[in-house]
Amino acid sequence: MSKIAFLGLGQMGTPMAARLLAAGHDVTVWDRTPERATPLVDRGAVATASPAEAAAGVDVAITMLATPDALEQVVFGDEGLALGLGPGQVFVDMSTVGPRTVGEVRARLRHGVSMVDAPVRGSVPQATGGSLDIFVGATDDDFERVRPILESLGSVRHVGGPGSGAAMKLVANATLGASIVAFGEALALGTSLGLDRGPVLDVLAQSPIGPAVAAKRAMVEANRYPPSFKLRHAAKDMRLVVEAGEAAALDLREASAARAWLDEAAEQGAADLDYAAVVATILGEVPALPSEGRTARQGD
Repeated sequence: MSKIAFLGLGQMGTPMAARLLAAGHDVTVWDRTPERATPLVDRGAVATASPAEAAAGVDVAITMLATPDALEQVVFGDEGLALGLGPGQVFVDMSTVGPRTVGEVRARLRHGVSMVDAPVRGSVPQATGGSLDIFVGATDDDFERVRPILESLGSVRHVGGPGSGAAMKLVANATLGASIVAFGEALALGTSLGLDRGPVLDVLAQSPIGPAVAAKRAMVEANRYPPSFKLRHAAKDMRLVVEAGEAAALDLREASAARAWLDEAAEQGAADLDYAAVVATILGEVPALPSEGRTARQGD
């Protein structure tokens, strides 16, 4: 078993760290909100006061953070992770931050520290059940070092050298944004043509976007969007997709459109709801808050 530091105990990080504990690893945890560590400490983890302290003496340090800015602060801020990492240790970033950020972080680490990028596809149920899809960018040697650890979290795919995992995650997320927006626009079109929602949903479930419809249909029908993957994170991911396209001189029009819809939904108050709440924005509906018992429409 390995000594592991896990930093970032949000919706995804907490169940992931719990799975590493269940697998028998010696796990040290840190989060900027200290009370998030309590359930893991109760299960055998050790909480630390800083990222640098978390890294001391571990084999592998893992981060699962929301944004590139958060990664910058945790790794290179005051008492940051980089201060505690030394030669022979491996840093695994499982956040979705894009290959440019991964490259910049790797270049700033102390000589002798290996970095692996291993972002995941999936949300809270997959993190809890250990069925995440994990895209790993690493040298062959580093991949073999971290593979047994990552296999506790899901299906591990070595997609190439350093930076490749971060790049592959953007490719996957481009389809995620496009499919949920296609769902909303198709449903809006059906409504505008006088079709009942039920039959439209039945047909869409058998269409190329069927998986998205199956996963989010109950939310759309109830107009309630409890978050398994927050819309603010989906909007950030689509921004990364568009920026990567621009850097490569690609005109990713569909990704840009998906980003615009997600940004609009966030601006209208859906940032902390599930990303499927963008469907409500496209339909001109206001998602019901947890205390609300009815479907509200803009202008009600």
